[in-house]
Amino acid sequence: MENKKTKANDVESLFEQRLATNFTLIKDLFFSLYPENQHKKSFKRLLTTLPELFKNRPSSLKSMDIDRVKKGNWYMSQELVGMQLYVDHFNKDLKGLEKKLGYFEKLGVNFVHLMPITPRPKGENDGGYAVNSYHKVDPRYGTQEDLLSLTQKMRDKNMYLMLDFVANHTSDEYPWAKKAVAGDLKYQGYYHIYPDRTIPDEFETTLPEIFPMTSPGNFTYNAEMQKWVMTVFNPYQWDLDYSNPMVFIEMLGNLTKLADLGVDVVRLDALAFMWKKLGTESQNLPEAHTLISLFRMCLQVIAPGVVFLAEAIVAPKEIIKYFGSGRMMGNECEIAYNATLMALLWDAIATKKAVLLYKNIKSLPEKPKESTWINYIRCHDDIGLGFEDHHIHELGWNAVSHRKFLLDYYCQNIDWSPAKGHMFMYNPKTGDGRITGSAASLLGLEMALEQNDQAKIDQSIAKIIMMHAIILSYGGVPLIYAGDEIGTLNDYSYLEDNDKKEDGRWVNRPFQDWNTIAQIDSGNNHQTQIFLTLQHLIKLRKSYHAFADKNQVILYEAHNPHFFIYERPLGKNNGILVVCNFDEVPQTIYENALGTYGSENNVIDLISGEQPVFVNGTLKLDPYEILWLSKNNIE
Repeated sequence: MENKKTKANDVESLFEQRLATNFTLIKDLFFSLYPENQHKKSFKRLLTTLPELFKNRPSSLKSMDIDRVKKGNWYMSQELVGMQLYVDHFNKDLKGLEKKLGYFEKLGVNFVHLMPITPRPKGENDGGYAVNSYHKVDPRYGTQEDLLSLTQKMRDKNMYLMLDFVANHTSDEYPWAKKAVAGDLKYQGYYHIYPDRTIPDEFETTLPEIFPMTSPGNFTYNAEMQKWVMTVFNPYQWDLDYSNPMVFIEMLGNLTKLADLGVDVVRLDALAFMWKKLGTESQNLPEAHTLISLFRMCLQVIAPGVVFLAEAIVAPKEIIKYFGSGRMMGNECEIAYNATLMALLWDAIATKKAVLLYKNIKSLPEKPKESTWINYIRCHDDIGLGFEDHHIHELGWNAVSHRKFLLDYYCQNIDWSPAKGHMFMYNPKTGDGRITGSAASLLGLEMALEQNDQAKIDQSIAKIIMMHAIILSYGGVPLIYAGDEIGTLNDYSYLEDNDKKEDGRWVNRPFQDWNTIAQIDSGNNHQTQIFLTLQHLIKLRKSYHAFADKNQVILYEAHNPHFFIYERPLGKNNGILVVCNFDEVPQTIYENALGTYGSENNVIDLISGEQPVFVNGTLKLDPYEILWLSKNNIE
């Protein structure tokens, strides 16, 4: 009994230390958003809220927090491999998901991102990103007890869970919104609500449209209030007004309640939009970064074992800022989506060249040492083409024409393209559009199977494997979309669902094919080939410390536009050189382009377990072949 009391006192003491250490920074951040001469009472409210939220955190999670703080940067390990999924598309509900934890273990996945499982409006709800509650579970997925059971089982298996925190907006059915509609001025002050079009019209002069085809404009008229509400995404998603400090304090409570369910990584959804300011696009504003830092520092006091992922699918120069910059360097989000790499990989597939990939990566500033990327080839969403125009122009290409080519290539507007993707949210005024489709369909497998062309099938499989081998070897946490590990094709069933048929992103959100998976070990098909190869690559990744993210990805000049080459160095001889051929025909590279990974060092390809064959000082790679070269693994 005394030992338990001592441990409890130690935990409490460490909380006090964290609060004391971060107090000045929290205070400065708070008053930079909310002027001190107006908001002293609000700051006092925050200071009383922090210990209350810590007190409510389960003791087992408090102990886990301490262990993780001691371990340090656990999210940068090469042993982390992730998968993203919709619970109902994967295996019905949370209980069904729990039954499939063994499947993750078989593949090698130990980090799982569940798409929103919280209550949402019936009908259209943006895939669950219209939030009716931040910590309850929608009955279609089970109960909160089911979620707690899942997170406990995952901790027992050393697996990690990521859930979304939709910080920018609530649904129009959220309790605050309902009270606002009922005339409660306090809760009308939690949103951007205006009596007439004067201020909305001012905003509209600079605000872009997120969904111009289905949700044009950024404001929705509410007849009951007879007022206009800011709804940047969809009419049923009401943007929160963070210029009101009570919104921040109450949302901090929602955030910690979510973390207390056993969540390890909180995905901050739409964080680039969180602060609104007239005369701007209201994206990526300095105040938004300050707000995120304030959330992060408060969460680190309450639950330091939990980290943030930035869902910032923005221009490359903006993404890097979500790790924190200036005096807040490393004090914003610990993880961010590597959307730049993702989009550029698709560019390289379409052009069969890695030149734009090199251009963009070289221009990115180095990220803080305490942060890492999520590397992925696709997610539940569409694929945007957020490249820097000047990089395209520097290659002698026209940016507008190049983006049109990419859209045409992937969206079935070029007869020689093998891709079977679909256009999403095309804006005829700007020519901008996005791409939807499963990885396998975008990489030609669907068309190859329709044509029953074995050569094309093999080439598509090679593309799928190469793309995944890149995200498994690049610096950061690889995230596989569920179904891609077996080459699942586009799912057109959404067209028969009235709630989904207007959102083309559902084509790349397939149901998991458990019948195929049941035959995975004995099958002689593309599903088995892709699964077993990815299983092998994941096992290799976990075995080599060079793949841990220690801020070391060194680009090599290939002198051949079809190659992408980078090193993951570790000590003198323990590094790994990744060599990829993006062309549909074999390509050769001079040995001297491989640095010290040439024939004289008797290198081995970890993937095949064989020594590469050098001929007259050159090395040939087959179409879409990838090598992981090591100097330290010769028997």
